[in-house]
Amino acid sequence: MAAINLPRIIRVGGGALAELPAAMAQCGLARPFIVTDGFMVSSGMIASLLAVLEQAGINAIVFAETVPDPTVAVVEAALEALRVAGCDCVIGFGGGSPIDTAKAIAALAIEPRPVQALKAPATTDVPGLPIIAVPTTAGTGSEATKFTIVTDEASSEKMLCAGLAFLPTVAIVDFELTMGKPARLTADTGIDSLTHAIEAYVSKKANGFSDAMAISAMKLIAPNIRTACAEPGNRTAREAMMVGAHHAGIAFSNASVALVHGMSRPVGAFFHVPHGLSNAMLLPVVTAFSAPAALSRYADCARAMGVAGADEGDQSAVARLLEELAALNADLAVPSPRSHGISEERWFEVVPEMARQALASGSPGNNPRVPEAAEIERLYAEVFG
Repeated sequence: MAAINLPRIIRVGGGALAELPAAMAQCGLARPFIVTDGFMVSSGMIASLLAVLEQAGINAIVFAETVPDPTVAVVEAALEALRVAGCDCVIGFGGGSPIDTAKAIAALAIEPRPVQALKAPATTDVPGLPIIAVPTTAGTGSEATKFTIVTDEASSEKMLCAGLAFLPTVAIVDFELTMGKPARLTADTGIDSLTHAIEAYVSKKANGFSDAMAISAMKLIAPNIRTACAEPGNRTAREAMMVGAHHAGIAFSNASVALVHGMSRPVGAFFHVPHGLSNAMLLPVVTAFSAPAALSRYADCARAMGVAGADEGDQSAVARLLEELAALNADLAVPSPRSHGISEERWFEVVPEMARQALASGSPGNNPRVPEAAEIERLYAEVFG
């Protein structure tokens, strides 16, 4: 038996942003609190969103102070602004950080408590305010997931928070919002979504529904990620990446992520490496570690990505998958931690704590090959190179 959870309303396609007022009306929502960041304001994208709402007679309050890897302090500031505003729903507009912040404050709005109380293994299912997610990057899939991530500045820990309280009520999936995004952002978010799909498929919690979504995501992302990076205005590639990211989000929300994500979050917390980039640094090494424990599943990934033939044996297909992951990192200029500017001394100083946090998140327990702390430390050492 698999328990499947999805947003109540999903609007997908170019121009779907215009459907936001109608989707809100379906849910009886009329006073939105928008959570976003400074770039969304300076780029004019918030103005476009507000114009859509104003045309429908909807007035919104905007909080634009979110930061990459949202912190407890930012969540608390946004929550206080939400309390003053008296809104009936929260719109997360932007990349993963605004949407993660929106999810956290929505969950806390009705039942205030410390942000740390949401951290896994706690499960927060009781709904707070309705969440509307409008992603402007093709990567996190957060518009379809029951998870959010908040960094505790005091402990340098990226806290995984899980439960139905974080699942958006409405998801607006409009690839036109990603048009023209720079290559680095496109690459990092794209590899993040590819990692979601691969990990959901090989996870110990995989099921038939999540498998279908994960395979679809890999078929959409793998042939289009290089084109989307090289041709930022390519509508076909952008649409494939956005829908693929959405399918990948559905897949891992209804299965799980695994070791790559478990190891990636501490890298982001300690070194402020963008989440998709830290996933990319880890993905080839962790896949090589994990593949012997689920050879046929990883072989299926290679076939879905188009790097192995349908009749190719599993061992050969997995070898091609590993070659493709390395080639993708090279083509998209993914640095190693060392070339990213992280010092060897600092990296190895915090490796034991990163391994502890990775295990505490629970994600490595879903991996086909479940590692011990010492094995995670060895993998971190290999990634550093």
